Amino acid sequence: MCRSIKTLRPPVLPEEATEEEIRAAALQYVRKVSGFRAPAAHNREVFDRAVEAIAEATAELLDGLEVRGAPATVRRAAG
Repeated sequence: MCRSIKTLRPPVLPEEATEEEIRAAALQYVRKVSGFRAPAAHNREVFDRAVEAIAEATAELLDGLEVRGAPATVRRAAG
């Protein structure tokens, strides 16, 4: 896995992950899997769709996780 993707849940991250952090992790994942830092113009649309889909899935995952011992204030708000 890509070493530059950081853990986005408590207690590693003291506060909820921002949309920017989630998107950055998704972008790093797509770059790693595709092998492209920046896709060619003919691959841009599918690359961007993948980043958005993974960012959405990541946000959903973080919203649903229950971390034992983490205060409720650091859990992501639904929505």
